[in-house]
Amino acid sequence: MVARRRLGRQFGRLWAAYAVSAYGSGLGFGALPLIAVLVLHAGPAEVSALSAVGPAVGALIAVPLAPWVEFRRKRPVMISMDLTRFAAMATIPVAYAVGLLGFVQLLAVSIVVAAAKIAFGAASGAHLKALVRPDDLLVANARFESTNWSSIAVGPPLGGAAIGLFGPVTTVVADALGYLLSALGIAAIRGREETPRPTGKAPVRAGALLDGWRHIMGHPVLRALYLNNMLVSGPIMATEPVLAVLLLRQLGFAPWQYGLAFAVPCLGGLVGSRLARRTVDRYGRDRVLRTVGTLRAVWLIGLVFVRPGVVGLVTVMAVELAIIINMSLYTPVLATYRLERTPGHLVARTLTAWSIGQQASIAVFTALGGLLADATGPRTALAAAGLLVLTAPLLLPRRDRTPYHQPEPSRSRA
Repeated sequence: MVARRRLGRQFGRLWAAYAVSAYGSGLGFGALPLIAVLVLHAGPAEVSALSAVGPAVGALIAVPLAPWVEFRRKRPVMISMDLTRFAAMATIPVAYAVGLLGFVQLLAVSIVVAAAKIAFGAASGAHLKALVRPDDLLVANARFESTNWSSIAVGPPLGGAAIGLFGPVTTVVADALGYLLSALGIAAIRGREETPRPTGKAPVRAGALLDGWRHIMGHPVLRALYLNNMLVSGPIMATEPVLAVLLLRQLGFAPWQYGLAFAVPCLGGLVGSRLARRTVDRYGRDRVLRTVGTLRAVWLIGLVFVRPGVVGLVTVMAVELAIIINMSLYTPVLATYRLERTPGHLVARTLTAWSIGQQASIAVFTALGGLLADATGPRTALAAAGLLVLTAPLLLPRRDRTPYHQPEPSRSRA
């Protein structure tokens, strides 16, 4: 069983550091837009810019970071990215306390955190590949996925209560401390980690910035999965602000009902992630990627039919639960396949390229969804997103006949 499989003390420390950071971010989920509204009285355009422009610019900044991450020891990179996020987030309560908090600062923090998140994810993926055995990668990714969804299920309701009791920047403090504790946890991981050696003569050439995309686009299955991922994650995330307008303004849902509608379904992430290993063992990775990859895309259209009252609340929860169960099963399988099919000297750049594509997709579809909702109404925007996602399974690969990249012998294991 996944829950009983032992992956070693060093992985346990990495997992614990991830959990602390994830729960801190769960408490601070949506904190910056909330502060913009409650403290700075920002309008819809400014809130949309904070949600879309910040991550998009952060993704652009992350592009030149990819080779830097690739050719350095991964744990120091992870620690530095955690400390960067801690420092950036910590400026918000300080500025709030002295009355100097402004929208530009929130936007700058959003950009820095987005760029550091991408660099951290690239380094942690490469480090994970070196830290655990190839047969354990799926189990490890499933545990990260489970932790991620449980933090989203628990964090936002507790964060909302904390804001009500202690003020609007409370959850930002919790988020910042989560990054600090994560850095300390990663520093506790033992074992020698040598600096990666470039495989080519000119590793810092300008073209090295694009090597991650070259690998993805040159691999037929990764290319299909990459494009599918952008066409699924972008529209799904774009429905979040549109659905908030529909539920809170037009259908009259109370804020606690809105929070409940998203928190409870996140528990489905625990179900899907725990099933990942057993499902792959029983049906095979290719079938899981095709079948579950399709199932995660067919439910979004159901949000169009939300109505007021209990039935509407149950409809939202049912749709979100179905999406999350399939997403949480699919994601660790995808993450494992991506690591298996990527040579060690390209892992950080490939993961960076993947994250940038996903962030850019979310930013573009969020902006388009907002414009469409303003022009035609929330239901039309939800319908467009739901219909667009239904085309995504057409991009899923049918079978995989590409060569498998055996991981290089690790020098970072204790």
